[in-house]
Amino acid sequence: MAVIAISQQIGSRGIELGELAARELGYRFQTGEQLIAETATRFNVSAEQVKWFDVRNPHFWERKTEGSRFVAYYRAVFLQTAAQDRIVVAGRGSAHYLPEGGCGVRVRTMAPIAARIKQVAKDENLAAAAADKRVRDFDTEVKARTQSLFGQDIDDPAIYDLVINTARLSIASHAKTLAALAAHIDSEGAPERTKVMRDAAIAALVNAALVAHPKIRDAQMSVNCSAGCVRVSGPGLVPPWDDLVIGVAQTIEGVASVEVGAEEDPVTLTSS
Repeated sequence: MAVIAISQQIGSRGIELGELAARELGYRFQTGEQLIAETATRFNVSAEQVKWFDVRNPHFWERKTEGSRFVAYYRAVFLQTAAQDRIVVAGRGSAHYLPEGGCGVRVRTMAPIAARIKQVAKDENLAAAAADKRVRDFDTEVKARTQSLFGQDIDDPAIYDLVINTARLSIASHAKTLAALAAHIDSEGAPERTKVMRDAAIAALVNAALVAHPKIRDAQMSVNCSAGCVRVSGPGLVPPWDDLVIGVAQTIEGVASVEVGAEEDPVTLTSS
């Protein structure tokens, strides 16, 4: 089953494209804003705080505390949603959370800056000068944030499966292209890809539960999952902390077993 995650330059109509593609496919559709609202409710945090860290480059101390925590929360909600398959998610940089080797398609929508300024002026009822500032400031903040938190250049086409210039053809045409790609992935029927997505979701949910726990939250740790078998590693995970970690991880649906190690191994998810 396919999952399409769309990261958009502001004003490039990525959400509109995602909604049309989902309609073509008969998939579910969610925006990053909706997932942020769900994240805030589930983890009892402010949606405005999560949005703030999603578009703003955090200070160093924020990256180590609130920033990494909010990233863990949103990633858990997004991947749990994605693991249900047949969904299009647009906005809020969701493409960066898809695992390698899964059934997800990372899409980036872009457009010339003049077209984006015009679109933002229309969407947000802004004067041309205000829209120009809005687009340029947003681009700068999001680029810096993605670099500081993920070590990636958000505008690097190599980190996406598909980059779409929405100013060249109609949104409807691009939606049909995305739908055809997703249909092709569905037709391949590769169960190992679904397994990768589900394991990534379990690892993310365990990681979020750990960083949400008041006695664990800032501990340096990494979480990995294979076929439901979770491995948590970190330098401070010695008795009695290992038992606490195991207890928290076992509350997550889909966890078959939990192993805790005090030494760090090469893993896929980190909370710091």
